[in-house]
Amino acid sequence: SQANFEGDSQKPPAVGHWKTIMPSKGSNEEPETGCQDAGGVDETQSTEQLNVSRLRSSSVEIREKGSEFLKEELHKAQKELKLKDKECERLSKVREQLEQELEELTASLFEEAHKMVREANTKQAASEKQLKEARGKIDMLQAEVTALKTLVITSTPSSPNRELHPQLQSPSKAVFRKGHGRNKSTSSAMVSAASQNLTPEPVSHECREVDSILFAEFQAWKESPTLDKSSSFLDRIYREDVGPCLDFTKQELSELVRVAVEQNTLTIEPIASQTLPVLKVSAEECGGPKKCALSGLPRTCRHRITLGDSGNYYYISPSCRARITAVCNFFTYIRYIQQGLVRQDVELMYWEVMRLRREMSLAKLGFYPTEM
Repeated sequence: SQANFEGDSQKPPAVGHWKTIMPSKGSNEEPETGCQDAGGVDETQSTEQLNVSRLRSSSVEIREKGSEFLKEELHKAQKELKLKDKECERLSKVREQLEQELEELTASLFEEAHKMVREANTKQAASEKQLKEARGKIDMLQAEVTALKTLVITSTPSSPNRELHPQLQSPSKAVFRKGHGRNKSTSSAMVSAASQNLTPEPVSHECREVDSILFAEFQAWKESPTLDKSSSFLDRIYREDVGPCLDFTKQELSELVRVAVEQNTLTIEPIASQTLPVLKVSAEECGGPKKCALSGLPRTCRHRITLGDSGNYYYISPSCRARITAVCNFFTYIRYIQQGLVRQDVELMYWEVMRLRREMSLAKLGFYPTEM
């Protein structure tokens, strides 16, 4: 019907033909006869009614189709709205689930934090208890520490304390102390050392005075003890004592000895109690029982040294051994200070350092004990 309506609407000749039937005013044409006029009017009216009916039917059809289209669009919109409602409902459920998980996570974190705090408090209490026990043990061992200080400070390989080591006494003194030297345990020796430390010693006639510059350098080093040569205290001792004391004729071997002494990897051992090993270097460099490897001079060598894990042995004379031992004693004492094993007044430690420096000075000048 819509197609017919569109076809009828596209027929202009019918309207034009109707207009020709009704001439306009002023036309010179004469009207036709009455029968023809009446027949034309009826035909025109019927055509107009037909056109109106067609227009009405087409408008009704358009309205119906428009309503159907709107209903379909409304149905689609309702479907989309339902889908959006479902999506909103799903998202709200997801949000509620996330909020619940967040609350549970927050609660678990708070519980874990409280647990960690309780454990930390328990560990702190246990640590404080252990600290108190350790302090009690330290107080109980103070007497033994005092005796060990005496052994460390007053007895060194180069100058052992004869009162603490009766085996080093002369034969007459050893016979005199024989009845008191038997069955003496280590603890009794330490107690005797402590008691000797408390007894007044004879007044020495040697006068001494603290050098302000040296003492200030030692105090500055004592605040942060280190074996680094950058400190003014050790730099002076290296220049004035350690360097000259370890400066032997064989320069290359002297440098190796100095490095081994600094790294505490040098070993000195007597020759008589050891079997001669296979030498890995030439005999000229190692010396021999009658030739010193450091000075290159013919000397009676009672000791030999090894440098680290090299496995090479070098025979040294008593004078060279005294010089090396003096430097080793100095490094041993400052290592004890660095490790906190020496707990004395700063001035007493300073004078012990000066005594060790004096030993190095005497050794580099050629003075050494007869037992070397």
